[in-house]
Amino acid sequence: MQKSVAIVGSGPSGCYLAQALLKAKPDLKLDLIDRLPVPYGLVRYGVAADHQGTKAIIRQFERLFERQGAGFIGNLDIGEDVSLDELRAAYDAVVLAAGLATDRRLGIPGEDLAGIAGAGTVTRALNEHPDADPLPVLGRHVVVMGNGNVAIDIVRLIAKSADELAGTDLGPVPTAWLTAGHIETIDIVGRSAASHAKFDPVMVKELHHLAHATIKVEGAGTAGEPAGQKKLDALAAIDGIAHGPRRLTFRFGLTPTAFEGAEGRVTAVRFHDAAGAETVLPCDTFISAIGFDTGANLSRGALLEHARDIDAGVLDDGLYATGWFRRGPRGTIPENRAEAQALAARVVADLDAATGRPGLPATGRVDYAGWKRIDAAELAAATADRCRRKIADRAAMLALALNNEG
Repeated sequence: MQKSVAIVGSGPSGCYLAQALLKAKPDLKLDLIDRLPVPYGLVRYGVAADHQGTKAIIRQFERLFERQGAGFIGNLDIGEDVSLDELRAAYDAVVLAAGLATDRRLGIPGEDLAGIAGAGTVTRALNEHPDADPLPVLGRHVVVMGNGNVAIDIVRLIAKSADELAGTDLGPVPTAWLTAGHIETIDIVGRSAASHAKFDPVMVKELHHLAHATIKVEGAGTAGEPAGQKKLDALAAIDGIAHGPRRLTFRFGLTPTAFEGAEGRVTAVRFHDAAGAETVLPCDTFISAIGFDTGANLSRGALLEHARDIDAGVLDDGLYATGWFRRGPRGTIPENRAEAQALAARVVADLDAATGRPGLPATGRVDYAGWKRIDAAELAAATADRCRRKIADRAAMLALALNNEG
Protein backbone atom coordinates (compact mmCIF):
# COMPACT_ATOMS: atom_id res chain seq x y z
CA MET A 1 0.00 0.00 0.00
CA GLN A 2 1.14 3.56 -0.75
CA LYS A 3 2.98 5.22 2.16
CA SER A 4 1.71 8.59 3.39
CA VAL A 5 3.22 11.68 5.02
CA ALA A 6 1.53 14.79 6.39
CA ILE A 7 3.50 18.02 6.82
CA VAL A 8 1.81 20.48 9.16
CA GLY A 9 2.72 23.92 7.87
CA SER A 10 3.11 24.90 4.22
CA GLY A 11 5.76 27.57 4.67
CA PRO A 12 9.31 27.27 3.32
CA SER A 13 10.36 24.61 5.85
CA GLY A 14 7.42 22.41 4.96
CA CYS A 15 7.76 22.98 1.22
CA TYR A 16 11.49 22.27 1.15
CA LEU A 17 10.89 19.05 3.07
CA ALA A 18 8.10 18.04 0.70
CA GLN A 19 10.42 18.62 -2.27
CA ALA A 20 13.11 16.42 -0.75
CA LEU A 21 10.67 13.65 0.22
CA LEU A 22 9.00 13.47 -3.19
CA LYS A 23 12.35 13.53 -4.98
CA ALA A 24 13.51 10.57 -2.89
CA LYS A 25 10.17 8.73 -3.01
CA PRO A 26 8.02 9.94 -5.95
CA ASP A 27 5.20 7.47 -5.22
CA LEU A 28 4.61 8.92 -1.74
CA LYS A 29 1.19 10.30 -0.80
CA LEU A 30 2.15 13.66 0.70
CA ASP A 31 -0.18 16.34 2.03
CA LEU A 32 0.84 19.82 3.15
CA ILE A 33 -1.64 20.96 5.79
CA ASP A 34 -2.22 24.56 6.83
CA ARG A 35 -4.65 26.20 9.21
CA LEU A 36 -5.02 29.05 6.70
CA PRO A 37 -6.88 28.70 3.39
CA VAL A 38 -3.65 29.65 1.56
CA PRO A 39 -0.19 28.05 1.41
CA TYR A 40 3.39 29.35 1.74
CA GLY A 41 3.27 30.71 5.29
CA LEU A 42 6.30 32.89 6.01
CA VAL A 43 6.85 33.67 2.32
CA ARG A 44 3.37 35.15 1.97
CA TYR A 45 2.95 36.67 5.43
CA GLY A 46 6.48 37.23 6.76
CA VAL A 47 8.76 38.32 3.94
CA ALA A 48 8.73 42.11 3.51
CA ALA A 49 6.38 43.41 0.82
CA ASP A 50 9.21 45.19 -0.99
CA HIS A 51 11.23 41.97 -1.29
CA GLN A 52 9.25 40.45 -4.14
CA GLY A 53 12.38 38.69 -5.38
CA THR A 54 12.40 36.62 -2.19
CA LYS A 55 8.67 35.97 -2.44
CA ALA A 56 9.24 34.63 -5.97
CA ILE A 57 10.39 31.35 -4.42
CA ILE A 58 6.68 30.53 -4.42
CA ARG A 59 7.05 29.71 -8.13
CA GLN A 60 9.47 26.95 -7.18
CA PHE A 61 7.11 25.62 -4.52
CA GLU A 62 4.21 25.53 -7.01
CA ARG A 63 5.94 22.62 -8.74
CA LEU A 64 5.27 20.53 -5.64
CA PHE A 65 1.55 20.57 -6.39
CA GLU A 66 1.62 20.92 -10.17
CA ARG A 67 4.38 18.44 -11.05
CA GLN A 68 5.34 16.34 -8.02
CA GLY A 69 1.85 15.38 -6.90
CA ALA A 70 1.74 16.93 -3.42
CA GLY A 71 -1.68 17.67 -1.98
CA PHE A 72 -2.72 20.83 -0.14
CA ILE A 73 -5.27 20.75 2.67
CA GLY A 74 -5.98 24.31 3.78
CA ASN A 75 -8.22 25.75 6.49
CA LEU A 76 -7.48 22.76 8.74
CA ASP A 77 -6.23 23.58 12.23
CA ILE A 78 -4.38 20.67 13.82
CA GLY A 79 -5.24 20.67 17.50
CA GLU A 80 -8.62 22.29 16.86
CA ASP A 81 -10.29 20.63 13.87
CA VAL A 82 -8.27 17.41 14.08
CA SER A 83 -6.13 16.27 17.00
CA LEU A 84 -2.48 15.44 16.55
CA ASP A 85 -3.24 11.86 17.59
CA GLU A 86 -5.91 11.57 14.89
CA LEU A 87 -3.49 12.95 12.32
CA ARG A 88 -0.83 10.44 13.32
CA ALA A 89 -3.35 7.63 13.01
CA ALA A 90 -4.17 8.73 9.44
CA TYR A 91 -0.59 8.99 8.11
CA ASP A 92 2.52 6.83 8.31
CA ALA A 93 4.57 9.89 9.23
CA VAL A 94 3.72 13.40 10.44
CA VAL A 95 6.14 16.32 10.35
CA LEU A 96 5.48 19.50 12.32
CA ALA A 97 6.70 22.54 10.40
CA ALA A 98 4.20 25.05 11.72
CA GLY A 99 6.67 27.78 12.71
CA LEU A 100 6.25 30.28 15.53
CA ALA A 101 4.05 33.35 15.66
CA THR A 102 4.13 34.93 19.13
CA ASP A 103 6.36 37.96 19.69
CA ARG A 104 8.84 37.62 22.54
CA ARG A 105 8.27 40.18 25.28
CA LEU A 106 10.96 42.39 26.80
CA GLY A 107 9.65 41.89 30.34
CA ILE A 108 10.26 45.46 31.52
CA PRO A 109 7.97 47.99 33.25
CA GLY A 110 5.50 49.81 31.04
CA GLU A 111 5.46 47.22 28.25
CA ASP A 112 1.66 47.28 28.01
CA LEU A 113 1.44 50.99 27.17
CA ALA A 114 -0.26 51.92 23.91
CA GLY A 115 2.17 52.48 21.05
CA ILE A 116 4.25 49.37 21.81
CA ALA A 117 4.03 46.44 19.40
CA GLY A 118 5.97 43.36 18.40
CA ALA A 119 7.57 43.01 14.98
CA GLY A 120 5.56 39.88 14.23
CA THR A 121 2.31 41.73 14.91
CA VAL A 122 3.37 44.57 12.62
CA THR A 123 4.66 42.27 9.88
CA ARG A 124 1.50 40.16 9.79
CA ALA A 125 -0.65 43.27 9.60
CA LEU A 126 1.47 44.77 6.80
CA ASN A 127 1.16 41.46 4.92
CA GLU A 128 -2.61 41.38 5.58
CA HIS A 129 -2.67 38.10 7.46
CA PRO A 130 -6.34 37.26 8.12
CA ASP A 131 -5.73 36.87 11.87
CA ALA A 132 -3.57 40.00 12.24
CA ASP A 133 -4.15 42.55 14.98
CA PRO A 134 -4.62 46.17 13.88
CA LEU A 135 -1.50 48.18 13.18
CA PRO A 136 -0.44 50.46 16.07
CA VAL A 137 -0.67 54.21 15.68
CA LEU A 138 2.54 55.31 13.98
CA GLY A 139 3.94 58.42 15.64
CA ARG A 140 6.67 60.92 14.88
CA HIS A 141 9.42 59.27 16.89
CA VAL A 142 9.87 55.52 16.39
CA VAL A 143 12.24 53.18 18.21
CA VAL A 144 12.88 49.75 16.69
CA MET A 145 14.46 47.38 19.22
CA GLY A 146 16.52 44.61 17.64
CA ASN A 147 19.36 44.25 15.17
CA GLY A 148 18.28 41.28 13.06
CA ASN A 149 16.87 41.16 9.55
CA VAL A 150 13.27 41.56 10.76
CA ALA A 151 14.19 44.84 12.42
CA ILE A 152 15.91 46.07 9.26
CA ASP A 153 12.86 45.09 7.18
CA ILE A 154 10.59 47.19 9.37
CA VAL A 155 12.97 50.15 9.40
CA ARG A 156 13.29 50.08 5.62
CA LEU A 157 9.53 49.93 5.05
CA ILE A 158 8.56 52.68 7.48
CA ALA A 159 11.32 54.93 6.09
CA LYS A 160 10.08 54.67 2.50
CA SER A 161 7.89 57.10 0.62
CA ALA A 162 4.77 56.13 -1.33
CA ASP A 163 6.71 56.10 -4.61
CA GLU A 164 9.30 53.71 -3.15
CA LEU A 165 6.58 51.16 -2.37
CA ALA A 166 5.56 50.71 -6.01
CA GLY A 167 5.67 47.10 -7.19
CA THR A 168 4.90 45.64 -3.76
CA ASP A 169 1.80 43.72 -2.68
CA LEU A 170 0.88 46.20 0.05
CA GLY A 171 -2.85 46.85 0.34
CA PRO A 172 -4.54 50.20 0.92
CA VAL A 173 -4.58 50.01 4.73
CA PRO A 174 -0.87 49.10 5.14
CA THR A 175 0.06 51.63 2.47
CA ALA A 176 -1.82 54.42 4.25
CA TRP A 177 -0.15 53.45 7.54
CA LEU A 178 3.33 53.54 6.03
CA THR A 179 2.90 56.75 4.06
CA ALA A 180 1.06 59.00 6.51
CA GLY A 181 4.23 61.10 6.54
CA HIS A 182 4.48 61.82 10.25
CA ILE A 183 7.77 60.06 11.08
CA GLU A 184 10.66 62.35 11.95
CA THR A 185 13.11 60.00 13.69
CA ILE A 186 13.75 56.25 13.73
CA ASP A 187 16.19 54.87 16.31
CA ILE A 188 17.39 51.31 15.68
CA VAL A 189 18.72 49.92 18.95
CA GLY A 190 20.62 46.69 19.58
CA ARG A 191 21.73 45.09 22.81
CA SER A 192 24.87 43.59 21.33
CA ALA A 193 27.89 45.26 19.79
CA ALA A 194 27.55 46.13 16.11
CA SER A 195 30.00 43.39 15.11
CA HIS A 196 27.71 40.80 16.74
CA ALA A 197 24.47 42.12 15.25
CA LYS A 198 22.19 39.51 13.68
CA PHE A 199 21.48 41.37 10.46
CA ASP A 200 22.78 40.36 7.04
CA PRO A 201 25.15 43.11 5.78
CA VAL A 202 23.32 43.09 2.44
CA MET A 203 20.13 44.11 4.24
CA VAL A 204 21.83 47.10 5.83
CA LYS A 205 23.35 48.22 2.54
CA GLU A 206 19.83 48.35 1.06
CA LEU A 207 19.13 51.35 3.30
CA HIS A 208 21.54 53.33 1.13
CA HIS A 209 18.75 53.59 -1.47
CA LEU A 210 16.20 55.26 0.82
CA ALA A 211 15.26 58.46 -0.97
CA HIS A 212 14.29 60.59 2.02
CA ALA A 213 16.53 59.39 4.86
CA THR A 214 19.55 60.75 6.69
CA ILE A 215 21.46 57.97 8.47
CA LYS A 216 23.84 58.07 11.41
CA VAL A 217 25.62 55.16 13.12
CA GLU A 218 26.64 55.60 16.76
CA GLY A 219 28.90 53.35 18.82
CA ALA A 220 29.67 50.76 16.15
CA GLY A 221 33.04 49.96 17.73
CA THR A 222 35.52 47.50 16.25
CA ALA A 223 35.38 43.89 15.10
CA GLY A 224 37.44 40.93 16.20
CA GLU A 225 36.57 38.57 13.35
CA PRO A 226 35.93 38.79 9.57
CA ALA A 227 32.16 38.26 9.85
CA GLY A 228 31.93 41.13 12.32
CA GLN A 229 34.01 43.36 10.07
CA LYS A 230 31.57 42.83 7.19
CA LYS A 231 28.79 44.15 9.40
CA LEU A 232 30.85 47.17 10.41
CA ASP A 233 31.68 47.82 6.76
CA ALA A 234 27.99 47.72 5.86
CA LEU A 235 27.18 50.22 8.60
CA ALA A 236 30.07 52.46 7.53
CA ALA A 237 28.72 52.44 3.97
CA ILE A 238 25.43 54.03 5.08
CA ASP A 239 26.76 56.26 7.89
CA GLY A 240 26.45 59.89 6.88
CA ILE A 241 23.96 59.41 4.05
CA ALA A 242 21.86 62.57 3.77
CA HIS A 243 19.01 62.03 1.32
CA GLY A 244 16.23 63.72 3.24
CA PRO A 245 14.60 64.83 6.50
CA ARG A 246 13.77 61.44 8.04
CA ARG A 247 16.57 60.75 10.53
CA LEU A 248 17.67 57.15 11.14
CA THR A 249 20.13 56.46 13.96
CA PHE A 250 21.73 53.09 14.71
CA ARG A 251 22.73 52.55 18.35
CA PHE A 252 24.44 49.50 19.87
CA GLY A 253 25.18 48.02 23.27
CA LEU A 254 21.99 49.31 24.91
CA THR A 255 19.61 47.24 27.04
CA PRO A 256 16.05 48.54 27.62
CA THR A 257 15.09 48.90 31.29
CA ALA A 258 11.69 50.66 31.36
CA PHE A 259 9.13 52.57 29.35
CA GLU A 260 7.79 55.97 30.29
CA GLY A 261 4.27 57.01 29.42
CA ALA A 262 1.55 59.60 29.73
CA GLU A 263 -2.20 59.08 29.46
CA GLY A 264 -1.64 55.40 28.80
CA ARG A 265 0.69 55.89 25.82
CA VAL A 266 4.45 55.40 25.55
CA THR A 267 6.48 58.63 25.49
CA ALA A 268 10.05 57.39 26.02
CA VAL A 269 12.16 54.31 26.69
CA ARG A 270 15.11 54.03 29.05
CA PHE A 271 18.27 52.05 28.28
CA HIS A 272 21.55 51.36 30.01
CA ASP A 273 24.88 50.33 28.54
CA ALA A 274 27.46 47.84 29.87
CA ALA A 275 28.93 50.49 32.15
CA GLY A 276 25.52 51.34 33.62
CA ALA A 277 25.18 54.72 31.90
CA GLU A 278 21.59 55.57 31.02
CA THR A 279 20.17 56.72 27.69
CA VAL A 280 16.59 57.95 27.34
CA LEU A 281 15.06 58.04 23.87
CA PRO A 282 11.75 59.81 23.26
CA CYS A 283 9.29 57.72 21.29
CA ASP A 284 5.58 57.52 20.62
CA THR A 285 5.92 54.21 18.76
CA PHE A 286 8.10 51.31 19.89
CA ILE A 287 8.47 48.16 17.79
CA SER A 288 10.29 45.24 19.35
CA ALA A 289 12.01 42.81 16.97
CA ILE A 290 13.74 40.51 19.46
CA GLY A 291 12.44 37.13 18.35
CA PHE A 292 9.46 34.88 18.89
CA ASP A 293 8.00 32.57 21.52
CA THR A 294 6.06 29.38 21.03
CA GLY A 295 2.75 30.21 22.66
CA ALA A 296 0.51 27.14 22.75
CA ASN A 297 1.48 26.05 19.24
CA LEU A 298 0.70 22.30 19.10
CA SER A 299 2.11 21.85 22.65
CA ARG A 300 5.56 22.44 21.19
CA GLY A 301 7.30 22.69 24.57
CA ALA A 302 6.09 19.30 25.76
CA LEU A 303 6.87 17.65 22.43
CA LEU A 304 10.43 18.98 22.39
CA GLU A 305 10.99 18.14 26.05
CA HIS A 306 10.21 14.47 25.43
CA ALA A 307 11.71 14.25 21.94
CA ARG A 308 13.59 11.11 21.05
CA ASP A 309 16.32 12.91 19.07
CA ILE A 310 15.55 16.61 18.59
CA ASP A 311 18.86 17.32 16.86
CA ALA A 312 17.78 14.90 14.12
CA GLY A 313 14.21 16.25 14.16
CA VAL A 314 12.73 13.04 15.61
CA LEU A 315 10.04 13.56 18.24
CA ASP A 316 8.58 10.04 18.41
CA ASP A 317 7.84 7.03 16.21
CA GLY A 318 6.51 8.52 12.98
CA LEU A 319 6.53 12.09 14.36
CA TYR A 320 9.12 14.67 13.33
CA ALA A 321 9.81 18.40 13.50
CA THR A 322 11.61 20.83 11.22
CA GLY A 323 12.23 24.54 10.72
CA TRP A 324 11.45 27.04 13.45
CA PHE A 325 9.19 24.50 15.14
CA ARG A 326 12.26 22.37 15.84
CA ARG A 327 15.05 24.88 16.39
CA GLY A 328 13.34 28.14 17.32
CA PRO A 329 13.22 31.43 15.37
CA ARG A 330 16.56 31.50 13.67
CA GLY A 331 17.91 30.75 10.22
CA THR A 332 17.07 32.13 6.80
CA ILE A 333 14.71 30.64 4.23
CA PRO A 334 17.53 29.02 2.17
CA GLU A 335 19.02 27.47 5.32
CA ASN A 336 15.89 25.36 5.64
CA ARG A 337 16.85 23.43 2.51
CA ALA A 338 19.81 21.60 4.04
CA GLU A 339 17.80 20.69 7.14
CA ALA A 340 14.96 19.42 4.95
CA GLN A 341 17.24 17.14 2.95
CA ALA A 342 18.69 15.55 6.08
CA LEU A 343 15.28 15.01 7.67
CA ALA A 344 13.83 13.63 4.44
CA ALA A 345 16.47 10.91 4.37
CA ARG A 346 15.54 9.92 7.94
CA VAL A 347 11.79 9.89 7.22
CA VAL A 348 12.21 7.83 4.03
CA ALA A 349 14.34 5.28 5.89
CA ASP A 350 11.75 5.01 8.66
CA LEU A 351 8.93 4.55 6.13
CA ASP A 352 10.36 1.19 5.11
CA ALA A 353 8.71 -0.30 8.18
CA ALA A 354 5.40 1.57 7.71
CA THR A 355 2.23 -0.32 6.78
CA GLY A 356 0.66 2.30 4.51
CA ARG A 357 -2.14 4.58 5.73
CA PRO A 358 -4.71 6.46 3.63
CA GLY A 359 -4.26 10.00 4.97
CA LEU A 360 -7.05 12.52 5.54
CA PRO A 361 -9.76 13.34 3.00
CA ALA A 362 -9.69 16.93 1.73
CA THR A 363 -13.49 17.10 1.66
CA GLY A 364 -14.76 20.46 2.85
CA ARG A 365 -11.25 21.89 3.00
CA VAL A 366 -9.31 24.10 0.63
CA ASP A 367 -7.30 22.15 -1.91
CA TYR A 368 -4.64 23.47 -4.28
CA ALA A 369 -7.22 24.31 -6.96
CA GLY A 370 -9.08 26.35 -4.36
CA TRP A 371 -5.92 28.27 -3.51
CA LYS A 372 -5.32 28.98 -7.19
CA ARG A 373 -8.77 30.60 -7.41
CA ILE A 374 -7.74 32.92 -4.57
CA ASP A 375 -4.40 33.55 -6.26
CA ALA A 376 -6.03 34.40 -9.59
CA ALA A 377 -8.48 36.81 -7.96
CA GLU A 378 -5.67 38.62 -6.12
CA LEU A 379 -3.57 38.98 -9.26
CA ALA A 380 -6.55 40.21 -11.27
CA ALA A 381 -7.34 42.87 -8.64
CA ALA A 382 -3.81 44.35 -8.67
CA THR A 383 -3.54 48.05 -9.44
CA ALA A 384 -0.92 49.53 -11.74
CA ASP A 385 1.59 50.07 -8.92
CA ARG A 386 1.01 46.76 -7.10
CA CYS A 387 1.84 43.18 -8.10
CA ARG A 388 -1.25 41.75 -6.35
CA ARG A 389 -4.15 42.80 -4.12
CA LYS A 390 -4.30 40.36 -1.23
CA ILE A 391 -7.61 39.18 0.16
CA ALA A 392 -7.30 39.68 3.90
CA ASP A 393 -10.69 38.32 4.98
CA ARG A 394 -10.82 34.59 5.70
CA ALA A 395 -14.50 34.28 4.79
CA ALA A 396 -13.88 35.93 1.41
CA MET A 397 -10.96 33.60 0.76
CA LEU A 398 -13.06 30.56 1.63
CA ALA A 399 -15.91 31.72 -0.59
CA LEU A 400 -13.56 31.87 -3.55
CA ALA A 401 -11.69 28.68 -2.73
CA LEU A 402 -14.81 26.61 -2.18
CA ASN A 403 -16.75 28.14 -5.10
CA ASN A 404 -19.29 29.78 -2.79
CA GLU A 405 -18.90 33.33 -4.09
CA GLY A 406 -22.63 33.89 -4.40
